[in-house]
Amino acid sequence: MPDPLSIKPIGLPLIELQSIDSTNNYARLQIHAGLAQHGTVYFTHEQTAGKGQRGKVWNSEKGLNIMMSIVIDPGSIALSRQFQLSACVAVSVFQFFREYAGDETKIKWPNDLYWQDRKAGGILIENIIRVVEAGQANWDRSIVGIGININQTQFPVFLSNPVSLKQITGKTFDVIESTKRLCGILNSNFNKLTEGRFEDLYQEYLEHLYKKDQKAVFRKDSRVFEATVRSVTKNGKLVIDHAFEEEFDFGELEWVH
Repeated sequence: MPDPLSIKPIGLPLIELQSIDSTNNYARLQIHAGLAQHGTVYFTHEQTAGKGQRGKVWNSEKGLNIMMSIVIDPGSIALSRQFQLSACVAVSVFQFFREYAGDETKIKWPNDLYWQDRKAGGILIENIIRVVEAGQANWDRSIVGIGININQTQFPVFLSNPVSLKQITGKTFDVIESTKRLCGILNSNFNKLTEGRFEDLYQEYLEHLYKKDQKAVFRKDSRVFEATVRSVTKNGKLVIDHAFEEEFDFGELEWVH
């Protein structure tokens, strides 16, 4: 990992765009062109084809929300420990939102932001892996896409449970200043991660896990079942209990409610 003092903090530079298809797509193109470094943030006021988890589209009204992608150099973090970065980002988004929305803010596995039972934001991390000598995979960069509902109060009818900071607090926020605040929190937590303090982030992730020790409904292939959420392992598997404990990787299990 490069000396932290030799690399720019997350949020510098912050490049503000008016309208693009997807901040993750834009960031990827900038990386391939050699124009992006660790910490670069691409913020847009409008996405025409925003990406969500599991191939879904991220919907957001123009100019009202945080829509950004951050270029991260994982440095010495092993590729097998990708969940460490995921947890670091999820905890940072949680901390930012909780400052304004309070303790009903939760992290929904694997990395959604929830307030009560309503979705306030989402994270999509796309990793760039390069094959080096002897076929060994090298974790080159990560593109951390973050969408958070800030000032939007009207949502498409097909979104069943969205919520924004403005709906919760009644206040209007400056989205650029909010983005800078979030970047500062993420930078601090990423420094913890590179200093070997993942345990601190992991414990906070678990402490504020959505539905922890509560029943929820899941879908596994064509099977729908109820189970109690117990924990998340250090490699990112959700642990649920329905007569016996099971662990599921991201993509193997879908929340129903």
